[in-house]
Amino acid sequence: MTEDLTPAEEAVARTTRQLDARGLRGLAHPLRLQLLNSLRRGGPATASQLGKELGESSGATSYHLRQLAEYGFVEDAPEHGKGRERWWRAVADEINFDARRVDQDDPEIRGATDVLLHEIASTHYRETTSWVADRDRWRNTPWEEAGVFSDRTLHLSADELTELSERLLALLQEYDDRDRTEEGRAEVRVHLHALPVHRESRT
Repeated sequence: MTEDLTPAEEAVARTTRQLDARGLRGLAHPLRLQLLNSLRRGGPATASQLGKELGESSGATSYHLRQLAEYGFVEDAPEHGKGRERWWRAVADEINFDARRVDQDDPEIRGATDVLLHEIASTHYRETTSWVADRDRWRNTPWEEAGVFSDRTLHLSADELTELSERLLALLQEYDDRDRTEEGRAEVRVHLHALPVHRESRT
């Protein structure tokens, strides 16, 4: 029931999928994650278009798109089709994953979790290095100094880290709720990493 939700919360509920064990098994493949991310960010596309974009054969992208459809991550977009072309679109705008909600003692689940997290980390790395390589594109524009490329070390309790994470995500949601079509807006990727670090003692 969504009667008690605000309009913004209803929109999130409609477009966010919580990843369960079955979905994790279906998504834990590097190419499937890349395909889903491309559809979520770039909109509907065909297997051939996605293959060209990702440097894969249309046979491989077609197979993995069908697998994503079987697990409910993508669906047909018939309004875009022309003739025999099959167009695909993402079902949800966002995928949430909480490792505590699945059985991490199951070796298969643990392996799938590792694949998922490694591919997410690889995606963030590729996007960051791509920005570094392409940064001259933004020279002498308002975008040149608009972003941030920084890190900071904090000393927090587990409860404080949880609070920080929740406050940052809430702030991001405020900006995500704004009109995406307004003039002057562009796609901006925000990478949020707040992770505990193990450091061996020097003594």
